[in-house]
Amino acid sequence: MVAAGYGLAALVFVLVGLHLRLSWRGGRQGALLLYAITASLAWALVSLAFALDATWLLWAISGMLDSLRIAAWLMFLFSLLELTGTELSPSIARVRQIALGVVGVRFLADLFGASGLVPGLLGGQFVAVLTLASAVAGLVAIEQLYRNFPEQSRWGIKPLAVGLLGAFFFDVYVGADAFMFRRVDLTLWGVRGFVWCAAMVLVAISAGRSRNWNFRISVSREVVFHSATLGVAGLFLLVVAGAGYWVRFFGGEWGAALQILLLFGGLMGCAIVLFSGAFRAKLRVFLAKHFFSYRYDYRAEWLRFTQALAVSGGSADLSIAVIRGLADLVESPGGVLWLKDHSGRYAPYARLNHVQVDASEAVDGPFARFLMQRGWVVDLAEVRSQPSIYEGFEPPAWLEQVPDAWLIVPLFVELELVGFVVLMTARTSIDIDWEVLDLLKTASRQAAVHLGRHQAAEALMEAQKFDAFNRMSAFVVHDLKNLVAQLQLMLRNADRHKDNPEFQQDMLDTVRHVQERMKGLMSQLQEKRSIDMRRPVSLGELAQRIADGKRHQRPLVSVQLDAAPVAMAHPERIERVVGHVVQNALDATGDDGIVGIRVFERDGMACIEVRDSGCGMSVQFVRERLFKPFQSTKDAGMGIGAYETLQYITELGGRIDVESEPGRGTTMQVWLPCVREAVSPAEAA
Repeated sequence: MVAAGYGLAALVFVLVGLHLRLSWRGGRQGALLLYAITASLAWALVSLAFALDATWLLWAISGMLDSLRIAAWLMFLFSLLELTGTELSPSIARVRQIALGVVGVRFLADLFGASGLVPGLLGGQFVAVLTLASAVAGLVAIEQLYRNFPEQSRWGIKPLAVGLLGAFFFDVYVGADAFMFRRVDLTLWGVRGFVWCAAMVLVAISAGRSRNWNFRISVSREVVFHSATLGVAGLFLLVVAGAGYWVRFFGGEWGAALQILLLFGGLMGCAIVLFSGAFRAKLRVFLAKHFFSYRYDYRAEWLRFTQALAVSGGSADLSIAVIRGLADLVESPGGVLWLKDHSGRYAPYARLNHVQVDASEAVDGPFARFLMQRGWVVDLAEVRSQPSIYEGFEPPAWLEQVPDAWLIVPLFVELELVGFVVLMTARTSIDIDWEVLDLLKTASRQAAVHLGRHQAAEALMEAQKFDAFNRMSAFVVHDLKNLVAQLQLMLRNADRHKDNPEFQQDMLDTVRHVQERMKGLMSQLQEKRSIDMRRPVSLGELAQRIADGKRHQRPLVSVQLDAAPVAMAHPERIERVVGHVVQNALDATGDDGIVGIRVFERDGMACIEVRDSGCGMSVQFVRERLFKPFQSTKDAGMGIGAYETLQYITELGGRIDVESEPGRGTTMQVWLPCVREAVSPAEAA
């Protein structure tokens, strides 16, 4: 046990010393603390060596290093009084001289004993008296430090004073035991390592609190909280184990059974305590009150709150995350979120660990006006006990539907109140002071920004859906215009060819086609999606069908098939967009002109080339206006046919090349990826 104690002490001295050295920013007090820790490390290592190999030389060296480390701790303790800005009083200076003198005498005694000059000093009561006196000197130094330190600054040195007080008091006990019994109890001497381990933890806490020591370190609240939780659980289990052994030996024939039952009940009780939200909340508040100057670790709280909002998914998840984030700041189990709806009222939007509430609040009501004007976090308990503070506040009637309502946290985006959160009563008693209110206000504003951004994204998505629907409607109207044009052309020729059987059959086919196409367009509008899926389309047959459909117009459309490529497309849509290109060529060409379609294949790409000898277009028009929506040179044109053609061909993975010159005609090439004629269903999908 002796070796384990000093080995653990050496490890703790190394870890604390490295941590302080890496965070040291210069300064006399910090340097003296590092010297004290270094001397303590050397003492622990030599004591460990003595525990493994007990020799007089190692014992003497251990005593010498013990004197040096106590001297270093005394110098550090008295140097802390210099932080107050006042000189040491004569009495304090005298106490320091006496304390250092006692330690110096002990060092000389151990030195002479180690050198063999005065071997009698190693044993007997003399060394015990010096050990006792050096420990008392340490106690006196701590007493002088704490009594003369300014009261408003004692918070930073309390852990240090408690830790060193315990360590030096134990040294007094070890020295007194050696003096009375005229021998050193190695068991007590070995426990010193464990005692100084505990003392160093408190010294590290004071180093984190006292910025004047010039250490840039901080004590993790999470480590303290989890360590305290495990400590409480371990103490609880030790008590249960002790009671179990007592029951086993004094419980008679039922002793073994009762011991097992008691241990099982203890484990169950420990698990319940560890996973109890109320217990964890009480412990967290207790640690924040008694171990830290501020209630919150703002960096950790802010990172946790931001992460909770960032990882939330949809609108419901974000709303729950807002409630949970605000509730966790004040140890509340949950609450209800009200947001402004489309009717202009604040309505319940989400809830966490709470019953359903069906109530709304008017935007211009007295409750909303109070939150808007004051921007306060409303403490309902304070409203009931001190109503004069909340002058003008009228609790709404729906608050009676919210059991355990405690805090009302407004959510502001700039100066607009977008909603508010009603939190339930905390699991433990919490004082609502300026620190809690400021944290809730800041967190609520960040939460409101996230909610506002999410609502704006939803509104934008809805607007995009309407935009897509309007765009599709424009395409449908454009198709209807073409269908009406077909019917008008048929009616114009009806008087001249009404007795012609071929014309009558063609008229019936045209009406049937228009009727089927209009049904498809209506389905497309109602379902808000394409009415057919991509399928293999023979581009040669497509070109021939388009030319046959234009046979009543002049000039006649010629077709040249250099290949028979197949492309994946929506049959009716690809026919519509290519037909639009052919129709534009016919509109731009006189009756004596030339319009032709050529289908060929090159480098795995199929091409439908539409060539005419019409009026042509300028390079600037092709570049700036041809494929822009709502740009048309026709009096009755809508200007979206070419735009739809480009959008659809690009969607299929193709492209459109245009060559045109005013007065010399236009050549437009529609390129599409080729596919095999036999296509599997998976490829078609």
